[in-house]
Amino acid sequence: MFDYRSFAALAAAAEEGGTAVSAVVLADQARQMERSEKELFNEMRAALEVMKAAVAGGSDPLLRSPSGLSGGLSFKMKERLGKETLSGPFCTAAIARALAAAEYNAAMGRIVAAPTAGACGILPAAVLTMLEGDFVAGDTGQRSGPFRRVTEDAAVMSLFTAGALGMVIAGEACIAGAEGGCQAECGSASAMAAAALTELAGGSPAGVSHAAAIALKNQLGLVCDPVAGLVEVPCVKRNAGGIMCAIGAAEMALAGIESVIPLDEVIAAMGEIGAALPASLRETARGGLAATPSGLEIRRKIFG
Repeated sequence: MFDYRSFAALAAAAEEGGTAVSAVVLADQARQMERSEKELFNEMRAALEVMKAAVAGGSDPLLRSPSGLSGGLSFKMKERLGKETLSGPFCTAAIARALAAAEYNAAMGRIVAAPTAGACGILPAAVLTMLEGDFVAGDTGQRSGPFRRVTEDAAVMSLFTAGALGMVIAGEACIAGAEGGCQAECGSASAMAAAALTELAGGSPAGVSHAAAIALKNQLGLVCDPVAGLVEVPCVKRNAGGIMCAIGAAEMALAGIESVIPLDEVIAAMGEIGAALPASLRETARGGLAATPSGLEIRRKIFG
């Protein structure tokens, strides 16, 4: 059994057994929880269905949050799919999904905290874009394009890999913006998404670790500075940035590029950096973007 204090231990067990990290995690969790693998798999499949529903709901062009600060961004991004995009349809569709889930959260919709509500769009964007491909421009349900690369069972399994990484980060560092800044939320989610993407694309367990480390390294020091104290600005767009970071990290790992600093050490460094951040940059809305003139004016308009 594993204590989930080291992702390296999980990856090593997967490499030794010639299997994916997700298979190691599912078997171990079934033993620890004294439940069947099928039962746990079906629970994770249910989480995937919630992710799908959140993306669909967040894609509504008329969706708005109670504050009015967010809504409609995902629909605008999806309309880019009918044009010649800079990043290609895969990345554009992933950004649209990340925005959709994050906006659905801001509008009080039901989401999967992955690992938190503020970072709820990044992992769904990764897994669902690998599963479903790109959207038809202007449509909330149909998909097209050459990116249906994985089965739904594989998509569900990748969530076990991502979840295990989230458990390690939560135990060895933190996943709350109030404790460690947004690196703990969007940074952790980006690492989890990079791990899932790499496994889904056929990467090795070692590659999964390198992808997660690269993604997390690129968001070290990211502060939590919600304007007006709401998880909307800049949080929704940071979900879009997080998925792009995850895709880039996965691409590098799949190309054989390795992280010089091992993943477990990157996680430890994130914890130390989070502890060093001043309180003004840890979800108190007293610093960063929240303290800009525009940020303060938004707060005044909403709360008086």
